[in-house]
Amino acid sequence: QVQLVESGGGLVQPGDSLRLSCTASGRTFSSYAMGWFRQAPGKEREFVAAISWSGGSILHADSVKGRFTISRDNPKNTGYLQMNSLKPEDTAVYYCGAAPRTTIPTVQAMGALARYQYWGQGTQVTVSS
Repeated sequence: QVQLVESGGGLVQPGDSLRLSCTASGRTFSSYAMGWFRQAPGKEREFVAAISWSGGSILHADSVKGRFTISRDNPKNTGYLQMNSLKPEDTAVYYCGAAPRTTIPTVQAMGALARYQYWGQGTQVTVSS
């Protein structure tokens, strides 16, 4: 079992920045790829960014490339999502997920929702003027 807890969400204005954190406990965090997904009201959960167990491979959705950056600190059992130049369309509940490294054969596989075995409870991000 891996327990994930997200933090760092809030209400910001367009153009502002936020950094989300995802802290893991339980099994070895470095055995899992980590991903961030988001879900807006009335929409399906969508992929945002993911990072491999070692941090050596990263994948970002086209909608956030150049604005969001994913990273991880394995000794601290924590992953991060730095979000810059936020837009109203970024408003959603953001979830972090953990996928066993053995189920991620390619970088692109990190973008698949079904690969993720564990999820946090989510943190709300609202971008509004």
